[in-house]
Amino acid sequence: MLPRRSVRRPVLLAAQCRTQGGLRDNGEISDISAEGCCLRMRGIYFRVGTRIVLRPQGMESMAGVVRWVSRDLAGVEFDRPIYGPIVDHIVSAHAT
Repeated sequence: MLPRRSVRRPVLLAAQCRTQGGLRDNGEISDISAEGCCLRMRGIYFRVGTRIVLRPQGMESMAGVVRWVSRDLAGVEFDRPIYGPIVDHIVSAHAT
């Protein structure tokens, strides 16, 4: 396993998720960095390599790929990193 490029920061942020196959579910982001997040889903389970579109509450959609899975948790790497000050704002608004 490769080390992360930046530290994940704890948050609690509702999110909607859609797979390329059309499955949709609501869940929550439990930590986030510019490059990715940990996502807890309620009804669908992912496989490593699954492409998803994630829409955190109050934000625009972002695409990514599932890099790891453990029960109802999935690690997502974003296709494009989030701008650092935006991550800071998300963390300050949704810190656990």
